Amino acid sequence: MRLDKFISHATGASRSQVHQWLRQQRIGVNGITCTQAASAVQPHSRISLDGAELALPVEGYWMLHKPVGVICANQDGQYPTVLDLLSHALCPLNLQIAGRLDLDTTGMVLITSDGQWNHRVTAPKKRCQKIYQVQLTEPLAPADQEALRQGIVLRGETKPCLPAELHALDEHNYLLGIYEGKYHQVKRMMAAARSHVSHLHRLSIGGLSLNDLAVGEFRPLNHTEITQLATNPQTLDLADLAQTLLAGRDNSHA
Repeated sequence: MRLDKFISHATGASRSQVHQWLRQQRIGVNGITCTQAASAVQPHSRISLDGAELALPVEGYWMLHKPVGVICANQDGQYPTVLDLLSHALCPLNLQIAGRLDLDTTGMVLITSDGQWNHRVTAPKKRCQKIYQVQLTEPLAPADQEALRQGIVLRGETKPCLPAELHALDEHNYLLGIYEGKYHQVKRMMAAARSHVSHLHRLSIGGLSLNDLAVGEFRPLNHTEITQLATNPQTLDLADLAQTLLAGRDNSHA
């Protein structure tokens, strides 16, 4: 890593501020003043600012239950962002969102400072299952359900989506499992299947579920969860999940 990038990550300062510190001879590398921004930082290097040793922040990994009206972006001038919901006193800088949701979509969002982990979780070839509960304005015809399971072609594209998993809860509500993350993919898939999404909620990523995490709340992932998502994501059975959801619905109406 370049020296200026290391200092920026360690302090949260802009790259221009770091360059000013270098010109002012306030940066030390292994006890020797350094003014070269492009100097390579080695694993054993000791970097200091005004004599105080610097260190990169510990990588962080969180699960958040996104509400409606919150945007998946680092900053926005109109809407609150998922990062606004995090306690910044607990979280490092340079956070990334691993799999975004639309403004009106609710459910699980993963947030991390680890770019390589983000890529492993979101890359289609890693086959990390994402499960959505989809409410539709029009029931899906049997032929359209089969098209989704085989790999439906989205408008404006020639290559079909990867085959999806689909399980009906009732004629307007379905569980959908997909393994990629195209732009507005679920809504476009349902439009291609001649229906329209009225509500969309992400239940699970890579076998992890929200469980009792309240809307708007977040929690850190534990070591087992972090490793599972990156190296061995699990696949949930939609029929089993449907049974659990329907049982919970019946109990709430009892």
